[in-house]
Amino acid sequence: MNLQEQFKAHWKNNFQHLLSPNAEIIVASSGGLDSTVLAFLLKSIGVPIVLAHVNFQLRGEESNNDEKFVRLLGEQLSSVVIVKHFDTELFATNNKLSIQEAARMLRYNWFAEIINEQVDPSKKNSRWLATAHHADDSIETMMMHFFRGTGIEGLKGIPATQLQKKIIRPLLPFFRLQLETFATAFQINHINDSSNLKNDYTRNFFRNLLIPQIEVVFPNVKENVLNNAFRLSEATILYKQSVNQHLLKLLEYKDAEVHIPILKWIKTIPLHTITWEMIKPFGFAAAQTNEVLKLSTAANGSSVKSSTHQIFKNRGWLIIAPLSSDDAQFILIEKEGIVNFQHGSIDLSVVPNSSKQSVEPNVEWLNADIIQFPLLLRKWKIGDYFYPLGMTKKKKIAKFLIDAKLSKTEKDAVWVLEMNQKIICVIGQRIDNRFKLSENTQHRLKINYLK
Repeated sequence: MNLQEQFKAHWKNNFQHLLSPNAEIIVASSGGLDSTVLAFLLKSIGVPIVLAHVNFQLRGEESNNDEKFVRLLGEQLSSVVIVKHFDTELFATNNKLSIQEAARMLRYNWFAEIINEQVDPSKKNSRWLATAHHADDSIETMMMHFFRGTGIEGLKGIPATQLQKKIIRPLLPFFRLQLETFATAFQINHINDSSNLKNDYTRNFFRNLLIPQIEVVFPNVKENVLNNAFRLSEATILYKQSVNQHLLKLLEYKDAEVHIPILKWIKTIPLHTITWEMIKPFGFAAAQTNEVLKLSTAANGSSVKSSTHQIFKNRGWLIIAPLSSDDAQFILIEKEGIVNFQHGSIDLSVVPNSSKQSVEPNVEWLNADIIQFPLLLRKWKIGDYFYPLGMTKKKKIAKFLIDAKLSKTEKDAVWVLEMNQKIICVIGQRIDNRFKLSENTQHRLKINYLK
């Protein structure tokens, strides 16, 4: 069975049931071998595709030639091509990121915008992103995680699907050599990225130097690692099931707090692993596990803190509680990105107003042209007022929350975003009318709130 037949069977068995009949696949297309072969394979089995290309402007004319190639590929496949340009170096400098981190963030943020655009209101889940990760990529990822240090989750390799993000990776079972053979047989042209030959990138070091050296001793190392990843994926399912059973017996939820009986907790086997899984959702680091374990014999009132929670000993109990309002009452936001706070997180990003505005739950859009960082995220207080969207008169937030019929607990969880002592948004509720979008808006501030 050739690659095209294998791919068709793999698609039918693993992806076809996820998609609506009129789903559109956005192919992350660099112009390289992997994404070009993926585009040809999807087209060959009748899947409608759009090619999405990012020009990071990092390699001068070579980057522009990549873009030209993808545009020509779109013509060849009779597919729409969408292109985004980024000043990656500037973004990396401003956000103190490596070039690789900046490129990844820019790429996937843009892909998310494309996927979430409302193509047709009558069609749900009509867009998915397909990336061209293959078996070699998954092997390299697994090995990098292993040497860097990771839990069992990091040893599964790359997942084939990320349903919440609507990402699929149809090439994961296939090796790069298979893609090369297919491209040669069908005379499929593609771009060779010169940066793939440089070993100063971690992945390239594994790909070009380390794995070939290991293959000298273990010729089947790739197949073996891939098989291990599959076994560990199944083992992870069992691991999670077992952990959840332990936590169900240990954790007692009381409003915003979690209570754990110490005598029952210290008898748990394996204690270190269960303790880590117990504290991980509350912002604690793996290195703090031993500190938490010491609480079993510590004095009453002893505690360990994360950025959002504290664990303290109260007689025969461990209590996990949110930090007091005094400890997390004000958060200064100096740039775009994700900000975690006591009752959730917000993801701030500035996008051009030329891009289509998506309608998403828990997402607000403001006029970024009149907004300046730093911003202040804080709990609302008595006396606060703002101009609710659609109103020209100010309104006390206390009255606004009463009119919204929020309970006392819900009111206590409300935070506001402030700029120069002006409230621009009541998080999760309403934006300020003074900062709404206008016909002249050039850039939009996206606020994505996750409880």
